[in-house]
Amino acid sequence: MKKHTLTLPRMGESITEGTLLNWLVGEGESFAEGDILCEVATDKVDNEVPAPAAGTLIKHLAATKEVVAVGAPLAELELSDEVVVKAEAPKTAAPASAAPKTSKPKKKPASGYTVNENIFVSPLIEAIAREQHISFEELARIPATGNEGRLRKSDVMQYIADGRPYQYVQAASDSGFKVPDLKFDKGTGERVPMDRMRQMIADHMVFSKHTSPHVTAYVEADLTAMSTWRKANKSAFMDTHGQKLTFTPLFIQAIAKAIQDFPNINSSLDGEDIIIKDHINIGMATALPSGNLIVPVVKNADRLSLAELAAETNRLALAAREGNLKADDTQGSTFTISNVGTFGSLMGTPIINQPEAAILATGIIKKRAEVIEYPEGDQIEIRQMMYLSLSFDHRIVDGFLAGSFLRRIADYMEQFDSDKTI
Repeated sequence: MKKHTLTLPRMGESITEGTLLNWLVGEGESFAEGDILCEVATDKVDNEVPAPAAGTLIKHLAATKEVVAVGAPLAELELSDEVVVKAEAPKTAAPASAAPKTSKPKKKPASGYTVNENIFVSPLIEAIAREQHISFEELARIPATGNEGRLRKSDVMQYIADGRPYQYVQAASDSGFKVPDLKFDKGTGERVPMDRMRQMIADHMVFSKHTSPHVTAYVEADLTAMSTWRKANKSAFMDTHGQKLTFTPLFIQAIAKAIQDFPNINSSLDGEDIIIKDHINIGMATALPSGNLIVPVVKNADRLSLAELAAETNRLALAAREGNLKADDTQGSTFTISNVGTFGSLMGTPIINQPEAAILATGIIKKRAEVIEYPEGDQIEIRQMMYLSLSFDHRIVDGFLAGSFLRRIADYMEQFDSDKTI
């Protein structure tokens, strides 16, 4: 038998840390090769850490609910000499944006704080804030030591090391801004703690609203041709490709074409630079059985055929419902769609999935009497109509671009080729 230190393996291209959910093997217990030793949660996906070989778990080096950096030690193992241990992720120092580990973070006594009302948040500070779930309001409370009152990385890291003392305190009386103590009557009833995913969703939504000035534009699209074609061909599509044909791949196909026409919508902001992405990865907001939300990503959507889009969207939706998404399945989106029509909503005002520039919501498809213009005169017909709403970041996207892009999506949907073959 030989000693071996189990470390947190790399679980995705952009994953730098994970939260240890629970240990499945206790200290002193034996295990076989491939047995799951513990479960680790990353930003959105839960992962299992298997045993590299048969042996015995000597000691846990990380506690439940502890945030562990990739490459950091999890446990001391004693492994069988007969089995060659598979190479794990190299031990690396905790990433710059990870909170310094202290056994007992010291909390400075704080009765109030001074608000930096003109705070400038650099991309580095923004990345740290996202990883540590620090809201914009909390960032504004951190004493800044940079030039012209800029918040430095060292300021944030020291604040985290001090135990985030200004996370909940009230504003100082001499500040021009105060967090109001309104004493709301929150009523009585069962208290249900938010689960980990719901807490992250809450943090991300608040962060997005404070990061991007949201504006929402709306158009209405006539989906009669698309709906009629799908209804007539969905059985044959299943027979030919073995895939259920939903509206999602049809929508993604139209959106990807519109992004190619207006590439600036497929962008993000980095300081004073706009990054126009060289790939089109469409995130599809998906409701989970728990009621939470996750956004799996269709990579390179503009390069996929309708059959390939159907296969990928079905795979991602099923994996999300069954809790089998991999870390890479939720990374790298450049534009996101949310089908609020699934729940019967006419339209929605979605919150931007940071750091993207825009997000599209598709409403319910409803049959309505519409006035259709023909050379011989107007006629009233039953058409299948849908509202589209685009929330966009007004820092980098103006009304002309947003409106033109949104109208182009509707045009592609309305001009659907009814003679399209499967």
